[in-house]
Amino acid sequence: MAPPDDDSGSKPLLPKLSRRAFFTGAGASALTATLTQSVAEAATAATGPSVVGPEPIGFSLSINGRNVSVQVDPATTLAEVLRNHLGMTGTKIGCDRGACSACTVWLDGEVAASCMTLAFDARGRKITTIEGLARGDELHPVQRAFVENDAMQCGFCTPGMVMSCAALVERNPKCTLDDVKQAVSGHLCRCGTYPNVFKATLAAAKGGGKPKGQS
Repeated sequence: MAPPDDDSGSKPLLPKLSRRAFFTGAGASALTATLTQSVAEAATAATGPSVVGPEPIGFSLSINGRNVSVQVDPATTLAEVLRNHLGMTGTKIGCDRGACSACTVWLDGEVAASCMTLAFDARGRKITTIEGLARGDELHPVQRAFVENDAMQCGFCTPGMVMSCAALVERNPKCTLDDVKQAVSGHLCRCGTYPNVFKATLAAAKGGGKPKGQS
């Protein structure tokens, strides 16, 4: 049955669209989008990404609360910059491939292997080394506990151990023995002082885990 005539005189809001017209319009839209993307990609390819090196470049690093300027090859690791350019030899280089953790530092409070971190990539981040744990003459509780509990022998792995253990007790003052074992699981100690490292870290945690005057 045909609908009744509409005497209002109004016209349809949308024109009738044929199937062919719909697909033709969709294809044109897709083509336009593809061409726009191609032009953008071509512009990016023409300008290219920013490239630095191989010549030395200058930049600033925030280390132990102060800004220092360095001029190094962009491929230089943070460990190399600390030791060879800034004389901060507390950070050790053992394997130089991120397997022994002797080079451990903090980046924004999190442990990191400085031998596997480019100094260039550490720009804008807060770097803390073993030299920055103490507050003046006041040792960090973990440093003090390592001394009191004889948690070192040759001492080569000690700075990295201290950095990982200090990060643990500051993050979790109620850490357990399993937590400590997990924290140092990537550290290699050829002298085998692990039991005393565990003992020292738990003692530091029970003592508060932070230097005096630090909340």
